[in-house]
Amino acid sequence: MAGAQTAVQLREQGWPGAIALVGEEPHRPYDRPPLSKAVLLGRAAGSAFDVDFRALEVDLRLGTAATGLRTGDREADTDTGPLPYDHLVVATGAAPVPLPGAEGVPGVYPLRTLDDAERLRPVLAGRREVVVVGAGWIGAEFATAAREAGCRVTVVEAAGQPLAGALPPSVAARMRVWYEEAGAELRTGCAVTGVAAAGTPENPVCEVELSDGSVLTAGAVVTGIGARPATGWLAGSGLALGEDGSVLADEYLRASAPGVRAVGDCASYPSARYGRRLLVHHWDNALQGARTVASGLAAGEAGTPLYDPVPYFWSEQFGRFVQYAGHHTGEDEMLWRGDPADAAWSVCWLRGGVLRALLAVGRPRDLTQGRKLIERGTVLDPTRAADPSVPLKSAAR
Repeated sequence: MAGAQTAVQLREQGWPGAIALVGEEPHRPYDRPPLSKAVLLGRAAGSAFDVDFRALEVDLRLGTAATGLRTGDREADTDTGPLPYDHLVVATGAAPVPLPGAEGVPGVYPLRTLDDAERLRPVLAGRREVVVVGAGWIGAEFATAAREAGCRVTVVEAAGQPLAGALPPSVAARMRVWYEEAGAELRTGCAVTGVAAAGTPENPVCEVELSDGSVLTAGAVVTGIGARPATGWLAGSGLALGEDGSVLADEYLRASAPGVRAVGDCASYPSARYGRRLLVHHWDNALQGARTVASGLAAGEAGTPLYDPVPYFWSEQFGRFVQYAGHHTGEDEMLWRGDPADAAWSVCWLRGGVLRALLAVGRPRDLTQGRKLIERGTVLDPTRAADPSVPLKSAAR
């Protein structure tokens, strides 16, 4: 998304020079959200963007991996040879965190790429028993698809709740029941201590050892324990990286070397809105960041827009449409909007009365209005905001 949209936006904004779009995968640039839904369930063969790169005069170089960067020479190294540049946009995304001890074990799968989804499609089609490691967003989405396909699913989470680190326990606890309602078993407080191959080549089986001493047997193990910026190829480049591996971009998405910008899952940026550096691994960040990078390059340094959007993402899981906008911390006041036992409800996070973040389950209007209120730094009347019958925008003071 980030790389392809940067190229498209450059042309749309009048960039006259040559553009090379380099990607390690052999596939044309594609959208990722359908991978855990339609593509995984065999309802779509792929999700390639409908972009005519030839008509845009974009040199699309597929199957080409970046291997290094020499900022002093303004040259990127690839496995097919060096690539000189005047401007470089780093958009290499993120890679799944591997499950310790499971490297090379047949039947263990990540879910990040089109190839990952295609490898998992027969698992779902065969209704195999599946163990999902990690009850985060991707774990919940895969469990949803697997249950829909008729697979028996066990989700294992080392933390004491689903979505640990993303949502507070009081909110995540309300989502726990979704697994049970969908027929998926959720086991929290259990870490995976080992994975071993069993069965036969014709019928591979994985044995998953847990920290409570139990062993689960499954036809496939799907890992969803996080992702890290795919920036290993930048080692020795001199480009500043954070402890999380992200390219440390500034408020214009410029990296630390002249002529280099970074966008999407591989880049973090300082947010004046939230007073901290953010690393956002979501679709909307890749799209909005690409527009900012292209605007900066097309308009020159004087016309570069500041990048400080309200983070946004969505997830479809267990028959529910979940949306989140903003960024919250434990210091923020949490306010329920509706009964979480119902099909639709929201949670607001306020600081000094100002709306900072919002989680909406089946309430898209709350999300749309809340996102605008967050952008404006609007103070809310907490009593009216807690009343789900009152439009959120009407709670503004």
